[in-house]
Amino acid sequence: MRIVLVGPPGAGKGTQAAFLAKNLSIPHISTGDLFRANISQGTDLGKQAKAFMDAGNLVPDEVTIGMAKDRMAQADAEGGFLLDGFPRNVSQAVALDASLKAEGQQLDGVLDLEVPEDEVVKRIAGRRTCRNDSSHVFHVTYSPPKEDGVCDVCGGELYQRGDDTEETVRRRLEVYHSETEPIIDHYKAQGLVVTISALGKVDEVTKRAMEALKKSSDEG
Repeated sequence: MRIVLVGPPGAGKGTQAAFLAKNLSIPHISTGDLFRANISQGTDLGKQAKAFMDAGNLVPDEVTIGMAKDRMAQADAEGGFLLDGFPRNVSQAVALDASLKAEGQQLDGVLDLEVPEDEVVKRIAGRRTCRNDSSHVFHVTYSPPKEDGVCDVCGGELYQRGDDTEETVRRRLEVYHSETEPIIDHYKAQGLVVTISALGKVDEVTKRAMEALKKSSDEG
């Protein structure tokens, strides 16, 4: 299956992408991983991306699209893939459509993870990260530390990252609504969008997603 995963920040796309890719036996391709791999390997596209990022600028669509096309052409993606964070706007979606068409392929589905805006803010603004190890993450509501402000693992100080504040989250949501959300209408016109609620436990959302994709595939 060739799937695009869409949803606002805080919808759990990264978590769901990993589970879905494993269940479907297809590679999980995320924009962040594409950038890191190309930059660390010193590819031409990686050098271009790094130059823009070092200058504090957004990486142009053509660079991101080039990285995605290279990754989708690799052997492990021959039987399908799950795209997470790409396409991020309509022009990237159009380029993806054209690239797949040129290969005689097409998307099988676009999974839209739906989460109320207030829940997104609650999920992200409630995160607390350990200063000693950023992989130690807690949540004031969903997974609070035993002692307020103290990491259960190493005893380090827990703090709220700058990009986890409510103000920053609401700005990120505005960008999502203006830039990324329009791709849902783009794909709805092709009959590809399946929308599910991303509320509930991780395994419940994964089950919901798998059932929705299977139903969509059967109907298609």
